[in-house]
Amino acid sequence: MSEFSRRDFLKATGSAAAISLAGPAAAAMGPNDKFDLVIKGGDVIDPSQSLRGKRDIGMRWGLIEAIEDDIPAARASKTIDASGKLVMPGLVDLHCHVYPYGSAIGIPADELVQFQGTTTVVSAGDAGVNNLAALRRFIVAQSRTRIYAFVHIANNGLSAFPVAELYNIDNAQVEACAMALAENPDFLIGVKVRMSENVIFKHGIEPLKRGIQACEMCGWPARMMVHIGGVETRELMSDILNLLRPGDILTHAYSGAPNMSGAFTNIVQDGKLLPAALAAKQRGVLFDVGHGGGSFDFTVAEIAIPAGCTPDTISSDIHVFSGNSPGIPFLPNVMSKFLAMGSSLDQVVAMTTSVPARIINRTPKIGTLQRGAPGDVAIMDLVEGPVSFVDTRNNKRDGNLQLKPVQTVVNGVPFGRPYQAPFSVR
Repeated sequence: MSEFSRRDFLKATGSAAAISLAGPAAAAMGPNDKFDLVIKGGDVIDPSQSLRGKRDIGMRWGLIEAIEDDIPAARASKTIDASGKLVMPGLVDLHCHVYPYGSAIGIPADELVQFQGTTTVVSAGDAGVNNLAALRRFIVAQSRTRIYAFVHIANNGLSAFPVAELYNIDNAQVEACAMALAENPDFLIGVKVRMSENVIFKHGIEPLKRGIQACEMCGWPARMMVHIGGVETRELMSDILNLLRPGDILTHAYSGAPNMSGAFTNIVQDGKLLPAALAAKQRGVLFDVGHGGGSFDFTVAEIAIPAGCTPDTISSDIHVFSGNSPGIPFLPNVMSKFLAMGSSLDQVVAMTTSVPARIINRTPKIGTLQRGAPGDVAIMDLVEGPVSFVDTRNNKRDGNLQLKPVQTVVNGVPFGRPYQAPFSVR
C-alpha cells in the first residue's frame, strides 16, 4: 500500500476544486441567457490588456463573461451605470495591515473596500508563525476581500505593537518561518522584516539575513518585503540594499523618517540617491511606496524617481493609526499624489492592479478585466480641479486630479452594507 500524505491530499483536492470552479466560466452563454451584472458606459482602463476606452462589462457566476462596446440592457439582470466614471480592475494593495484582534494595528479588510476600491490586499507582516494559522482561519476565510500575506520573521508578528518585535533577535526563528512558508504557498508571498532602528535595535543586518534564509529554505521562490525608514546608520542602509535579491520588495521606499538620533539614513542622503539604491533597482529589486502614516516624503521621491528609482507598486500601508494621519494614506489618494507628481493615469492604475498581481503570482486572474477573471471592479470618479496633497512630513504639493471611489464589485457582486449573499445579483 502506497503512502498518501496530507500534502498529497490537499494537492489533489485543490486541483479538483480548481477544475470545478473553472467549469462555469467555460460554459457558453445562450441567446436567452442574461448577465448577472452589467457595468455600462464606463471609461475602462485595464493596463493588463492595454485597454482604454468606453466599454460595457458583463459578469456571470461571479466572473467576467464579456467586455464589449455595447451590451444591450435587456441582457442584464442588474445594471450599474458607470457613465462618466473610470472603470478599472479591483485594486490590489500590496501593503496593508488587515489582521484585527491578532495584530495590534490591524483593520478589517472589508472595511477598506468602500474607501479604497481594493478587492485584494496583502497583510504585510501582521502575523508571525505563532499566530499565522489564526489569520488564515478566522480572518481570511471570513472576508469577502481576498487576503494574502507576508509572514513576519518575528514569531509574534505585530501583536505587541508598539513594542519592538525584534529587539530580541531570538524572536526571529528561521526554521519555523521556513516551515510556515513551505506549508502555505497558496497564501503567503514571502517574509516581512522591519529594519528601522527602533525595531531591530543594534542587530544590524542580521534580521534581514534570517528572513532571506527562511525564504531560501522553504522550497519555493518566496520574496522578502523589507521595511525601511529610520535605519540605524547610513552604512546599514547600503548593506540592506546590497543584500536584497531580484524580486525582493523595498517598502516605504521613499520614506523620509529619521533614525533615533535624528539622522536621515534612507535611500536619499545629503540630497543624493544612494548608489546602492540605483544598483538594487537595476538588478530587479522592487520599489513599493507603502505610504502609511510616516513613510512617504515628497522630497525623497522627487530625487529618487528622476534618478532611476521609480516605484513598481503604489500601496497604502493602511492600518488603525495611519488611517487617521494627515497624509490620508487611502490607496486612491496615494495614487492621486503620483498623478500630481507626473505619473500618467495608466501608470498609477498599473501600479495598483496588474503589477502587484504579478508580484503576488496571481496573474492572469487578479488585477485584470479579461474574460474569465473574477468579477472584481473598481469604479471611480476622476475629479478635476485644484487639490492640495500632504505627505507624512507635512510637505505639500498641488495637483489638479483626484481619484475618488464610487462603487466596488467583488466576485460579480456590488459591495456594500448589508453584505449581499454571493451571487445575489441574479
